Amino acid sequence: MSGVRVLVGTRKGAFVLTSDEKRQQWNISGPHLAGWEIYHVKGSPVNPDRLYASQSSGWFGQVMQRSDDGGATWNPVGNEFKYEGEVGTHLWYDGTQHPWEFKRIWHLEPSLTEADTVYAGAEDAALFRSTDGGLTWQEFSSLRAAKGNLWQPGAGGMGVHTILLDPTNPQRMYVAISAAGAFRTDDGGATWKPINNGLHSQYIPDPNADVGHCVHRIALHGARPDVLYMQKHWDVLRSDNAGDLWTEVSGNLPSDFGFPIDVHAHEPETIYVVPIKSDSEHFPPEGKLRVYRSKSGGNEWEALTDGLPQSDCYVNVLRDAFAVDTLPSCGIYFGTTGGQVYASADSGDHWMPIVRDLPAVLSVEVQTLP
Repeated sequence: MSGVRVLVGTRKGAFVLTSDEKRQQWNISGPHLAGWEIYHVKGSPVNPDRLYASQSSGWFGQVMQRSDDGGATWNPVGNEFKYEGEVGTHLWYDGTQHPWEFKRIWHLEPSLTEADTVYAGAEDAALFRSTDGGLTWQEFSSLRAAKGNLWQPGAGGMGVHTILLDPTNPQRMYVAISAAGAFRTDDGGATWKPINNGLHSQYIPDPNADVGHCVHRIALHGARPDVLYMQKHWDVLRSDNAGDLWTEVSGNLPSDFGFPIDVHAHEPETIYVVPIKSDSEHFPPEGKLRVYRSKSGGNEWEALTDGLPQSDCYVNVLRDAFAVDTLPSCGIYFGTTGGQVYASADSGDHWMPIVRDLPAVLSVEVQTLP
C-alpha cells in the first residue's frame, strides 16, 4: 500500500504528517527543531527519506538541517558556502560583507535525479547548489548578473522563493524572485535571462520592464515543462513557450491577488490558486476560504468549498504552503497562517483539516511513498 508524508514548516518548528493512500487518518510528528522558523522542508525524489530543512532565527541566523530517516531525526549539515571568486568558505551568516545581504534560505529544491544534489534560494535573491548532500554550497553568481537595476524587496523580503527543474532537460531551470520576476537558464546556470514579457506591474517606473515584477509563484507539470503558470502580485498568468511570453488567465476569479499556484498531478490543464482580497488585506474575500480550480488551464474557475470554512475566516495561504501528491486520486494540501493544514483526497472536491492549531504555516510539501 502506498502512503503520503506531508512536510510542514511553521514559525515554531517542523511537523511531519503521515497517512496511508486513503488519506483519512493522520499521524502527527513534531515539532522538530522546535522554536525555530522553518521556512521550507522538502524531500528528495530519489531518496524519500532524505529531507532538507531551512532553519532560521533573527537571533542566530540561518542553519541548514538534513534528515536521513524521513524526519525522525535531524542534524545540521555544511552551513558554509563559497562565493564566486572568493577563496575559502564562510558561515551562512557570519556578519562579513558580501555582494548582497544574506538573511535566510526561502526554498529548497532537491534534484530530480541525484539524492545528494539540492538547490537553495536565498534572501537577498541568490541561488546556491550543493552536490554533496548539503555539506558545501556554491553560489550561481550568474543570476546576479541578470538582475538589472530594478530589483526591490517585496513585503516579505527579496528572496528566491521558487525553483523549478525541467524533468526533460537537465540544463533548464526556472526561478522566481520577489520583486524581480521570473528567470530561466538553458545552460545549467551559466547564464540567466529574464522571462517577464507580457507582465504588467503598475508600481514600477516602466510597467512592462524586463525585470522588477513581483512574481509570487510559478508552477509547471512534468509532462509539459514548457507550459508555465504564474501567480503574480496581481494577475494569474500562463506561458506556453517556457516563459518567453505570458498571457493573463485570471478570468472569473473573485480576486487575482494571491500567493500559491499549483498543477494537478495527472491533468496538466488543471490548476489551483487561493485568492485573497488584496495586497493590503491578506485574507479570503468575504471571509470565505476557497480554493479555486480551473480545468482549462485558466480563465474559467470554480470555487472549491466543501469542508472549508465559509464564514469569519481571515487566514492567509503563503506561496510555499500548497502541494500536490501523485496518487491515482490526486491529493491536494495547503496550510494557513492560522495553523491549519487542509487536505483533499479527491483533487479538491472535498476537504478536511488534518491538523489544527499549529504555529503559522510557512510551507507545505508532500511525498508520495512507495
